[in-house]
Amino acid sequence: MTAVLAAGAICDAKIQGAEVDSREVTFIPGKVRGGAYQFDVGSAGSTMLVLQTILPALMMAEEASTISLTGGTHNFGAPPLPFLEKTFLPAIARMGPEVKLILERVGFAPRGGGRARVEIAPARLKKIKLLERGAVQRTIAIATIAGLPRDIAERELKLAARLLNLKANQLVIDEVSAEQGPGNLFTVHVEAEHCTTVFTAFGGKGIRAEEVARDACRQATRYLDRDVAVDEHLADQLLLPMALAGGGAFMTTELSLHATTNIETIRRFIDVRIDVEEVSKHRFAVRVGD
Repeated sequence: MTAVLAAGAICDAKIQGAEVDSREVTFIPGKVRGGAYQFDVGSAGSTMLVLQTILPALMMAEEASTISLTGGTHNFGAPPLPFLEKTFLPAIARMGPEVKLILERVGFAPRGGGRARVEIAPARLKKIKLLERGAVQRTIAIATIAGLPRDIAERELKLAARLLNLKANQLVIDEVSAEQGPGNLFTVHVEAEHCTTVFTAFGGKGIRAEEVARDACRQATRYLDRDVAVDEHLADQLLLPMALAGGGAFMTTELSLHATTNIETIRRFIDVRIDVEEVSKHRFAVRVGD
C-alpha cells in the first residue's frame, strides 16, 4: 500500500479505498510531477520496491526529482539496494535517464530504519538491446554484516573463494552500523564487458554462513554457465521500461513466473508486442516492440 500511496503522490492521483483492510483500490492518476518527495515505509518493508513503483513515471517527467526513502534497504524477497545500484539502474541509464542512488543507512529486517536518497534526471526513453554479456572482467564477493561476528563474513568469503576461484583482492568484508539491528547480506558482483550483475543471498537465524555464500555463488555460476547478458531478476525488471520506451531486447535464462506474469500485466495496459523465443538450451531472447 505504501507503493500505491507513493505513486499517487507524484501524480496527484485520486485513491479510493486505500485503507489497510480495503480489498479494492481505485487509482485515478493525474499529471506526473517531478520534485522533492519523502516516503517512509513505516516498517522494514522494501524501500526499493517503492522506488521501482514510482521510478517509471518520474524518469519520464518534465522536471528532475529527489526522493528520500526510509525503511528496509536490504530485503529478502525484494531487490536489495546493491542490485538496483549496480545492475538495474545502469541499464536504465542506457535508456537515457540518470538515476543516482545513495545509501545513507542500511536497514535490515525486522527493524528497518534504513535511509536512501535518489536523484532522478529524467529523459525520453531510448530503446536498448542487451544481447551479449561480453568477457567477464572481474568478479567480487562482498559479505555485508551489521552487529554480527566478523567470523560469519570470513566463513562466507572463504567458501566463495573456493567455489568461484577468487583471490584475496576479490573478497570484501563490509561492516556497517548495527544501529538499526543485525543483518547479513552476501553478494557476488560479476562485472562483464557490457553489464554488471549482482547476485544476493541473506543470512538469518538457523542459516549457516556457508549456506548463504553457496546460494549466491550458485546463482552466479548458473548465470555464467548459460552465457546470457541478463539474469532472471533483471529480466523481470526491464520489461516495463522497455515497454514504455516502445521497444528493446535482451538475452536471458528461463523466465521466472514473476516475469511471465509481468508480461501479461503489461499487455493489459500498454499496446506493445512482447515475444519470448528459446534460442538454445536455457537461453531465451526477449523482444519488446516490433
